[in-house]
Amino acid sequence: MRAEQKSDFDLVQEFIDGKDSSIEVLINRHKDRVFTYILLLVKNEELAEDIFQDTFVKVINSLRQKKYKDEGRFVSWVLRIGHNLVIDHFRKEKNLRTVSNDDGEVDLLNSTKFADLTIEEEMAKKQVHGNVRELVEQLPFEQRQVVVMRHYMGMSFKEISQHTNVSINTALGRMRYALINMRKMILDQEHAFSLS
Repeated sequence: MRAEQKSDFDLVQEFIDGKDSSIEVLINRHKDRVFTYILLLVKNEELAEDIFQDTFVKVINSLRQKKYKDEGRFVSWVLRIGHNLVIDHFRKEKNLRTVSNDDGEVDLLNSTKFADLTIEEEMAKKQVHGNVRELVEQLPFEQRQVVVMRHYMGMSFKEISQHTNVSINTALGRMRYALINMRKMILDQEHAFSLS
């Protein structure tokens, strides 16, 4: 069986047993998802690249020290490590809100149901996604984090609460306030347009 066809579990076991090439397959398999997740949180490509590299250094060290207990959720474990490194970065900065703005086109609401759209529909979809992304980026960090985990990563509120070390009610509350804040930003924009 080719390495690309093996499960995450098998590749992890191979790496622990000394086959270094197995970690390359795992990194290549999950790099886009992990990098995009980090980028959506920090909104700075260079910083996201640094944290992405630190994440996999920590993954490799943890695997070598046999600190990983497989529960069939390797990528969730990697995302948790990346998430914790993002939190550590913001704690060091003593600022839980970044003001940088990346120019990358990250499709927050990517979905196969939008396949085969007309050019006009595709343009409208990109516009809506860009507008949503701008709104999400203006949210306080804790609210932005929950929106990204729920809508980009498809995580349940139970998983979000575990990743962020808060209760499910707190995670739900952050989502609720995020939606309220986004709705308010939309209304403010519409009001500004009507005055101009």
